[in-house]
Amino acid sequence: MPKRFCITGTCIPDKNYMVDISDRIDMIIHDYIERGQYFTINRARQYGKTTTLYMLEQSLKKQYLVISLSFEAVDEYFASLGTLAEGLVMDIAECLKEQNVAENIISEWNEPLSEKFPMRSLGIKITNLCKNCDKKVVLMIDEVDKSSDNQIFLSFLGLLREKYLKCQHGKDVTFQSVILAGVYDVKTLKIKLHPQDETKYNSPWNIAVDFMIDMSFSIDDIKSMLLEYENEHNTGMNIVEISSMIFDYTSGYPYLVSRICQLIDERVAVSGGKRNERDAWTKEGVLQAVKILLKEPNTLFDDMTKKLLDYHKLKDMLQKILFDGIDFPFKRENPIINLGVTFGFLKDKNGIVAVSNRIFETQLYDTFLSEMAIDEKLYIDAAADRNQFISSDMLQMDFVMKKFFEYFEEIYTDNDHKFVEENF
Repeated sequence: MPKRFCITGTCIPDKNYMVDISDRIDMIIHDYIERGQYFTINRARQYGKTTTLYMLEQSLKKQYLVISLSFEAVDEYFASLGTLAEGLVMDIAECLKEQNVAENIISEWNEPLSEKFPMRSLGIKITNLCKNCDKKVVLMIDEVDKSSDNQIFLSFLGLLREKYLKCQHGKDVTFQSVILAGVYDVKTLKIKLHPQDETKYNSPWNIAVDFMIDMSFSIDDIKSMLLEYENEHNTGMNIVEISSMIFDYTSGYPYLVSRICQLIDERVAVSGGKRNERDAWTKEGVLQAVKILLKEPNTLFDDMTKKLLDYHKLKDMLQKILFDGIDFPFKRENPIINLGVTFGFLKDKNGIVAVSNRIFETQLYDTFLSEMAIDEKLYIDAAADRNQFISSDMLQMDFVMKKFFEYFEEIYTDNDHKFVEENF
């Protein structure tokens, strides 16, 4: 089956054209896993987090026992401490079976939890697992911020923190490394603590180190993906030129890079039911793909719209940047700027807040202008007048000039009368 560009779910090297991220994976293993670090991979939506975890898992399995989980659809786990502990025991048991862990270890893991102290019981299970396995154990949890707004999640983080600190003091055995992935940084999440929605920013995840690896795609990254495609399709494209152009529009945002390539391959290259890849992988083809991208509905733009509705101050800042040309000093300590960076909307450009890429800039412009068009009477009146100048898809230039003359005469006649009244 031929490879395709992928924008949904996990990119699989054998099935999809994808950027070679092996250097990043090696760096994560060397700088974080081998050093026993706990950390969060927090990046914007569709930024390659899940694919990174998948590739990391494949590399780690050679040396470690990898427990790879997701909180994508486990809301029921967070009903109580007991349900969370039971859910984790069940999911981790599946991981142990998949990796052919010894039956006696799996049997011990599956023994019932304490009903009174489920989290403490889970902690003991983790200790015994890590003691009895012949490999060090790494825990990975994707979509971790899906259920991070409650006390149950806080208790789970507290358990991981307690075991980590005891291990540092030689009093416990626990995971070699814990990796949490999500949009938000778990260390600074607002955690709901009471029914009255009292909130705080601190969390037990303050043991985690900052994840500093850049996950955006460079021009060379894009070139590596297009080179693989070119070797199979022989389009004759100028790989350096096309890679640079795609980067110029996307600033390396993984979803946008992959979507533009996918549109060129599946839409631009298909005309009249026939494929013409040579004409598609050109400057004109990239521009055509960008136009399609900006007109289509997609999950990334839908999420952007929702975020603008939810965070009015962020929306106001973006409007001031785009329409008023206001320069805001870049400081991540500012909650609004930090939120914009977290969502992937903003970046640091020489110490000034800027929209993160040209695609987002255009999409935001179009969104804000559309809102203004609905609200502004002048825009509506102008749109209504515009129709009278078009007939049979042709601009009626004589009528345009007539209306211009009437408008000109009206303005300057009024001004002449005003001038006479004021000066004579």
